Amino acid sequence: MNSIEALLITFGDLAWGPWLLILLLGGGLYFMFLSRFLPFRYLSHSLMLLSGKFDNQGPGEITHFQALSSALAGTIGMGNIAGVAVAITVGGPGAVFWMWITAVLGITTKFFTCTLSVMYRGEDSEGNIQGGPMYVITEGLGKRYRWLAVFFCIAGVIGCLPMFQTNQLVQAIRELIFIEQGWIRQDQVTEFNLMAGLVLAVIVATVIFGGLSRISKVVSRLVPVMSLLYVSVAFYILLMNWTEVPHYLMLILTDAFTGTAAAGGAIGTVIATGVRRGAFSNEAGIGTEAMAHGAVRTSEPVSEGLVAMLGPIIDTLFICTATALLILMTGAWQATDASGVTITSIAFETALPGYGSFLLIVCIFFFSITTIFSYSYYGSKCLSFLIGAERGHYYNYLVILMTVVASMLSLDAMVGLIDGAFALMAIPTMTSTIILAPKVMSAARVYFAKI
Repeated sequence: MNSIEALLITFGDLAWGPWLLILLLGGGLYFMFLSRFLPFRYLSHSLMLLSGKFDNQGPGEITHFQALSSALAGTIGMGNIAGVAVAITVGGPGAVFWMWITAVLGITTKFFTCTLSVMYRGEDSEGNIQGGPMYVITEGLGKRYRWLAVFFCIAGVIGCLPMFQTNQLVQAIRELIFIEQGWIRQDQVTEFNLMAGLVLAVIVATVIFGGLSRISKVVSRLVPVMSLLYVSVAFYILLMNWTEVPHYLMLILTDAFTGTAAAGGAIGTVIATGVRRGAFSNEAGIGTEAMAHGAVRTSEPVSEGLVAMLGPIIDTLFICTATALLILMTGAWQATDASGVTITSIAFETALPGYGSFLLIVCIFFFSITTIFSYSYYGSKCLSFLIGAERGHYYNYLVILMTVVASMLSLDAMVGLIDGAFALMAIPTMTSTIILAPKVMSAARVYFAKI
């Protein structure tokens, strides 16, 4: 098992080499200057679209709000809670700054990728309208690029497995409830992990076999409530300790360029870790978010691009920043015997003794579950493209199986596997978006002239 875990960790590290950082950050800068910061000027219009003010009829399955909720269900989750802790542990406080940079560039990246996902929708083998990078490639670039779409879907089948979410949810329940209360001993951890994985698999199965309609209905109710709860608790703690906030914001800024607190003290580690965790958090340029937004019910592709760009703002700039400040302010990041979600729980319990970890557990549970729901949909779309829509539901069985398997493996192995798959997904997503970006600007000029 150790050799397999070492292989997965190496896979993730190699996939996130300098070339991928150039593709994501360089691509984001290209989109920003090509659009002349246009998306930023229409943030208020994005919010009006979200409210349903400009809803129109067109092909698709879900509303703007449901599409954003489904996408946020995939991004708001363990990436905001455990992922931030991983970023600070590996890259130091400065990694958070590079998460911010990824999010700012991700605003325009999502505008372009999700506009294209609606602009170039295609039909699956059952004749249903679908969106996502694989259809952007085949419909926008042509059938001769189908191999690139296949490459994306193969990586997506792996990357959309709920490994990280399951692993960290089981770890949180085990360490913060059962071990803390003395209900299990250390020598019973393996049996507990298996049982927890089985129970979680049953819960997930009751929703994901209902398809996108059921998933979107569930997450559109849970995500706003749980996001509000988490943000409210986090910002309450920050307000109670507001005098310390400037100091730790400055620590993030200074460490971003010195790397003094990073593992190994290397600035490259700080940047790579921040971008890696930022991409995992908001998924801009990865392609998963485009699959959710591609299912929206609209005839105006640009409108969905505007809605989609709200994701990195909510996910990374607000929620991840709140988590990072809590971890830094409470000193939890220096707990050398803890990892991932346990570090965040230490921060919450330190700030709110007696019930902080309980509140975090509630948020973790629902964030993880809703992320698994969304990812199961993404993965089934990738498998449907590869082997036919009539067989895409087989992915749900793989999700159930891997929910159990992931509960038994280490955090580092999960991070390596999913990070590596995300990196591979970004290649066709960003490549096709860079090529087709001028098409987005042409559509945007027409759209903004109308409004």
